Amino acid sequence: MYTGFFGLNSAPFSIAPNPDFMYLSPRHAEALAHLRYGLGDAGGFVLLTGEVGTGKTTVSRSLLQELDETTDVAFILNPTLSELELLAAICDELKIRYRKTDASLKLLGDKITQRLQKNHDAGKKTILIIDEAQHLQPAVLEQLRLLTNLETNTKKLLQVILIGQPELQQLLQRNDLRQLAQRITARYHLLPLNLAEVQQYMRYRLQVAGCQRPVFSDKAVKKLFELSGGIPRLLNLLADRALLAAYSQQQALVELTHVQRAAAEILPSHPATSQRQALPNWLWQLLALLGIILGFLLALQIVPILRGE
Repeated sequence: MYTGFFGLNSAPFSIAPNPDFMYLSPRHAEALAHLRYGLGDAGGFVLLTGEVGTGKTTVSRSLLQELDETTDVAFILNPTLSELELLAAICDELKIRYRKTDASLKLLGDKITQRLQKNHDAGKKTILIIDEAQHLQPAVLEQLRLLTNLETNTKKLLQVILIGQPELQQLLQRNDLRQLAQRITARYHLLPLNLAEVQQYMRYRLQVAGCQRPVFSDKAVKKLFELSGGIPRLLNLLADRALLAAYSQQQALVELTHVQRAAAEILPSHPATSQRQALPNWLWQLLALLGIILGFLLALQIVPILRGE
């Protein structure tokens, strides 16, 4: 809606995990480097954690773009599965044929093992990526560990990337999962962006969308950082709505008031933000002064009554 008005080729702050718009902050670059390292020949499990919206899925998509036809990838987005359902999902992702009526842990496990060995013989890697892995049941994680038992003298035939929220770290501290935890060769916790990174992030995404000029004022960017806490997904939501607010007023520069308006719509759980910032600061100061005067006048009326006059 607003792209033409701001001279953009596309919406710069979509929440879709598009690798083309990925800004590699030092933290994101380090996270990507950990994934690359963990996928080395000796790797078994790689762990990437972070709060909701910090960019974990986008990092994983960027990694996928680096892989070529010598890598067979199974990507599971819904990990709320039983052991049998997990093996079936892996077979589906790797295009392994099986009869659903005959499906069992042993049958599917054997078929996956055969594919792993076949890929190895052909010089191919096999990678399993599980998003939202904090939802995995301990029994399912143990089944994953068993799948990684197949190895040569120098490498694992299946490499697993677990991506999830901080609860995943707590889950892997269970005593019954200690064998899996010991096989994690690389782990990284992705933190939110700081203010300087948010400023660079905003400029980068606008440039990718085809805009070279400043679109957000410095105050607007600082407020976006404060409201989002540096979490890219929330930052995208607020910035997108602020652009729409500026467009509705036909203003070419997004100001603080537009960000405040966006926050009032997107962050209803913060009434102090949305309600107070709906009015200009000078008006709030005037209302406060009127409140003081009104209180003083009421006091003048109440004191004689208390004295019995």
